[in-house]
Amino acid sequence: MPRIEDYTFGRVLVDGQEHTKDVIVLPHRVVGSWWRREGHALVLEDLEEVVDELPKRLIVGTGAYGRMEPDPGAVEELREREIEVESLPTPDAVRRYGELDEARTAAALHLTC
Repeated sequence: MPRIEDYTFGRVLVDGQEHTKDVIVLPHRVVGSWWRREGHALVLEDLEEVVDELPKRLIVGTGAYGRMEPDPGAVEELREREIEVESLPTPDAVRRYGELDEARTAAALHLTC
């Protein structure tokens, strides 16, 4: 299972590999260079590639200053799929991810603002 080792503005270290673009950490793989349709929003389409792989919990890192906002409709759709969603500024999201069972948790992290 991937492990998030460190985060600083614009950079995250996952299993010894540095990522400088937004990233999704799933229980069995890492999706680097995660692209979102709008820079400071998160819509369900942004998770299309991984939605069927999401475990029971998704931690959303909203950026160092919390500027990325998950669309309420996307959060509701994920909850309808029985996926619990927590949105936190990325430093807090990384800490929260580390407290949880990595086999049952994914993280979608915006690395900058």
